[in-house]
Amino acid sequence: MRKLCLIAAVLCLWTACSPRDFLTRRLASALIAGSDNFTARQQFWLRIGPVSLKDFSSPQYVVLQHRGWIVGSPTPCPAEVTPPPCYEVALTPVGVDTFHDLIRGTESGKEYFSIPTARRELVSITGISKNDNLADVEFTWKWIPLNEVGSALNVGGLLYKSTVSLKHYDDGWRLLDGSTTKTNQSLEDALKNADPVP
Repeated sequence: MRKLCLIAAVLCLWTACSPRDFLTRRLASALIAGSDNFTARQQFWLRIGPVSLKDFSSPQYVVLQHRGWIVGSPTPCPAEVTPPPCYEVALTPVGVDTFHDLIRGTESGKEYFSIPTARRELVSITGISKNDNLADVEFTWKWIPLNEVGSALNVGGLLYKSTVSLKHYDDGWRLLDGSTTKTNQSLEDALKNADPVP
């Protein structure tokens, strides 16, 4: 009888501690990879029509030119486009084929398009530093291209290192939202402040 009571007590204590009470690499990975900020896709904004030289000579537009997807010719700058000089940007026939399926039907006829190019992939949790009910989790991640445009604009295999803060609540660990410091920062800030891994 005594053994039965002891076993019942141990089982009650054991089940009272949920898996979310212990911050493991697996739990940290699930919290990060499942968050809205982490799953947000990388977007490239393509503007056709008059574009300033500053935008036309940006690294992204240079890649599109080298791929033969866009061309540009000098044109007068409209009042809303600065600084001069300007270029009239147009899709080439190859560019039309490439971007045709990537532009939503509701955006046809517009001169400014949002193209989803990549998604994040969590590579690994590299460390967890805990202090009472707070923890900093360091992790590496990379961009995975979603299409041909994403492959052209994202350097393949480049890893990023980020640190995010978590807080332990009564129902388990949660990612912190909205902080401005390097430690105790939100996942959104951690992804913005990511450093390339050497």
